Amino acid sequence: MKTGGLLAGILLLGSAQTGERSSASVFVSRHQLRSAVDASIASGSRGSDTPIRMIDTAGAHVGIGVVYRAEGASPSGSSSHDKVTEVYQIVAGAGTLVTGGEIVNPQRRNSAGELVGQVNGPGVSGTSIRNGHAQEVGPGDVIVIPAGTPHWFSQVDQPITCTVVRVDPAGVVALK
Repeated sequence: MKTGGLLAGILLLGSAQTGERSSASVFVSRHQLRSAVDASIASGSRGSDTPIRMIDTAGAHVGIGVVYRAEGASPSGSSSHDKVTEVYQIVAGAGTLVTGGEIVNPQRRNSAGELVGQVNGPGVSGTSIRNGHAQEVGPGDVIVIPAGTPHWFSQVDQPITCTVVRVDPAGVVALK
């Protein structure tokens, strides 16, 4: 996995220890990112969202993770996160990302579920998006998905790996 560019060697201001603020930086290495992707692929999962670290930056929780989608039709449905903004950088692969519009068959996420508490907070999931904006994405592309914005990889032409930075000003995702 090539991790050059915006998110390679990520330094986040915040705590080196869970829940404690400081001026220390937190480093997430390309090896940690690669290990998270490799674990997802080895599990046979067609799609995963793996949080690596969530820290308190004295104004918001900020997290870093890896999103992986296997080739083919989307293995997962659409979603939107009530309070968490996501920034994706496509590291490898290609496909179509749909943002905006309306979630089809919306279902509120289980507030006790792992996705809500440890990954991207409360929100809605669905089967697809209606009237959204479809954008072809590939390596090097960066997409900012504001809180409340529906999003979905509707097609994966080549397996997609992206780093994701999550900005959580309300602190709804647990520190890790």
